Amino acid sequence: MINQVNLLNVNIDNITMLELLEQLQFGGVVFTPNVDHLVKLQKNQEFYSVYQEADYIVCDSKILMYVSKFLGTPIQEKISGSDLFPAFYTYYRNDDRIKIFLLGGLGNTAKQAQQKINSKVGRNIIIDTYSPPFGFENDEQECRKIIQLINKSRATVLAIGVGAPKQELWIHKNKHQLNNVKIFLAIGATINFETGNLKRSPKWMSAIGLEWLYRLMSEPRRLWKRYLLDDLPFFWLVLKQRFQFYENPWS
Repeated sequence: MINQVNLLNVNIDNITMLELLEQLQFGGVVFTPNVDHLVKLQKNQEFYSVYQEADYIVCDSKILMYVSKFLGTPIQEKISGSDLFPAFYTYYRNDDRIKIFLLGGLGNTAKQAQQKINSKVGRNIIIDTYSPPFGFENDEQECRKIIQLINKSRATVLAIGVGAPKQELWIHKNKHQLNNVKIFLAIGATINFETGNLKRSPKWMSAIGLEWLYRLMSEPRRLWKRYLLDDLPFFWLVLKQRFQFYENPWS
């Protein structure tokens, strides 16, 4: 039984990267919450209910690690989607049962990521990709097309990077129609990082919890509202949890 840490009524698995990689040989759905997820989960009941069905919920943020320590229940390791995905394909590079379908990215981004990863791994571990159009999640015909592509590829792993809560909701809605997929990884912006088109923060910034600042400086028009407005209530909610007057909005 994996120990869990409760943050704003989300149970985060207190697990190491290596333990998670070993466990994933048996399959599972992996979500990687950050501050933005935890704020959205206070407002979006559908997102919250889908979150409860994940097999693994792991800490995507150094800030969540600091907060867990402040609450007296420290999380032992940060496992962000952008760290998990390369660790996953490296760990399973010689396991022929692992065949990954990459869903997400704009234009030919996913194809670029496929070429780079397969070259790095030394085999075609990414067997197919698809970059869906904007609004695909609300288009039944487009979703059926994606399901057919994934099934035709015979992929055993779906790595989907289309942003939260879209990627988590799409997994929940469609996973039972994916015949061969046993492992589902919701990986956010990772596809862009894999191509090198979007640079990750320097390791020292990530290590002290400033990756969000680097991303804000890299994509200010897209991210300013999320980081500077939408996510601010998080710190008030944490204080409420610390002094035991936080209430789950969905209880």
